[in-house]
Amino acid sequence: MPSVKKILIADDEPDILQILQFNLEAEGYEVKTVKNGIEAIEKAKSFSPDLIILDMMMPGKNGLQVCEELRLSASFNNTLIIFLTAINDDHTEVNSLEAGADDFLTKPIRPKVLISKVNALFRRITPVSSSDNQTDSLVIDREQYKVKYKNIDIILARKEFELLSLLASTPGKVFLRNDILQKIWGTDVIVGDRTIDVHIRKIRQKLNIDCITTIKGVGYKFEL
Repeated sequence: MPSVKKILIADDEPDILQILQFNLEAEGYEVKTVKNGIEAIEKAKSFSPDLIILDMMMPGKNGLQVCEELRLSASFNNTLIIFLTAINDDHTEVNSLEAGADDFLTKPIRPKVLISKVNALFRRITPVSSSDNQTDSLVIDREQYKVKYKNIDIILARKEFELLSLLASTPGKVFLRNDILQKIWGTDVIVGDRTIDVHIRKIRQKLNIDCITTIKGVGYKFEL
């Protein structure tokens, strides 16, 4: 039997913690809650959740700070992260994605919408293929979600890995923006127009090689 997925919720509003915990546990998830950013980091290390739901504005450390700190550790490279925020604008969404979030949800929270997003994220964590994709000295291990360049481990967030893996699956092919969004984020999650751009920029920064070409107004292609 598959193991029960573990979820950590960090929010300074007790009512939100109670409602979300009740609904997620009703879906069969194991749920822990904390009330600030510092507790979120401590609990994440001891609980090892599969998904963390972070309020953007919390005492101690805000959600962005918590996400950025956790993403620095390889232990949380594949941990899913959803942000909760009362601010609904492109700037906030882009900041969330740049910090390493997998999704973004605005308050007031509708439990059914959150459940739908959580279930959709978990449906997409199965690797696309068990075979390696190797191009020169860049190795993409789809089974273990690992990337190496010249025998150096490159730490990518899950969506960054999936995006790189997709582009590298067919070097030279131009992947259209809409196709990328559908293959990586699917139809269950609505993301902004700049989502792909943010992830491509972070991949380029981390790899530090010129391997992804932007085809303006069309999409991207991988060449090494």
